[in-house]
Amino acid sequence: MLRQQDVGHRIVVRRIVGIREGRTLFSDALGELVELSETHITLSTDAGPLRVPVAEVHRAKRVPPARRPTAAAVVALELAADEAWPAPVRGRLGDWRLRWADGWTGRANSALPVGDPDRPLPAALDAVQRWYAERGGPALVNTPLPLAAPVGAELDARGWTSRPPVLVQTVPLRTLTAPPATAAPATDVPPVTLADAPADDWLAIAAGRKGGLPDAARQVLTGTPRVRFAELREDGRLLAVGRGTVTGEGRWLGVSLLETVPQARRRGLAVAVVRALAGWGAGEGATHAFLQVEQSNTGAVALYRGLGFTTHHTYLTRVAPAT
Repeated sequence: MLRQQDVGHRIVVRRIVGIREGRTLFSDALGELVELSETHITLSTDAGPLRVPVAEVHRAKRVPPARRPTAAAVVALELAADEAWPAPVRGRLGDWRLRWADGWTGRANSALPVGDPDRPLPAALDAVQRWYAERGGPALVNTPLPLAAPVGAELDARGWTSRPPVLVQTVPLRTLTAPPATAAPATDVPPVTLADAPADDWLAIAAGRKGGLPDAARQVLTGTPRVRFAELREDGRLLAVGRGTVTGEGRWLGVSLLETVPQARRRGLAVAVVRALAGWGAGEGATHAFLQVEQSNTGAVALYRGLGFTTHHTYLTRVAPAT
């Protein structure tokens, strides 16, 4: 049976799906184990997230990995993402990054445990908790999997919980900038403009999505040297937005805060925003795009799959127990 050490690894699960004529029926699922609890197993599969009740599991085991990115590739992408979402208050534990933005978003208020913390793991996690306690916030740790699986195992032993799994997805920019291969582009999609700074109504949409916009949030949004704020307007009204950054020594276009107002959805506006940001990123010399999306957000995952994004790796945001 599976153990916490298997989180972040490829597994196969044989589950019980019913009984027919007195015989038990089984179904197999293959994917990356992203969460293991007393009641459920959660996998990231090619078809999307799959949550299997433990009571339905007949057999589960780790299997050899498919081609996956190297540890160095995961570290490089995580550091590019860190540059793209820069917390205004930062600290270091050896190679580990400590980030604080007055509590605005988990990414900007969590430790990133990549590299050597320059001390034993238990001491490093004790130091993380002290650093966040000094700032009056909960201690959070983002654990890229399977790279940070040893960190995750130590956090499990300490009783830390997990937020929903997040997929870090990538695509070559040439895929996003190529003309669509099938249907002609929609004629009712207004043009996308790219601004150096966010307009007030752009910020209002971001605030609605993220539950407010403190001063620290504005520093996160605008603190990357190469950044653009996409706007798609119709008759002066803002219908869709997105944010693009170029980081990681110029290789990576980061796409974030992609949003379409409810009354304008299903018109292809989000796709237009992504393609506009991709064109800008390619002009800046970037070769690949990345984004981060909760695995449970099936609508967004489907949209990104249609654009060619695939999962590079996953991460869990771990939360310290209340004291």
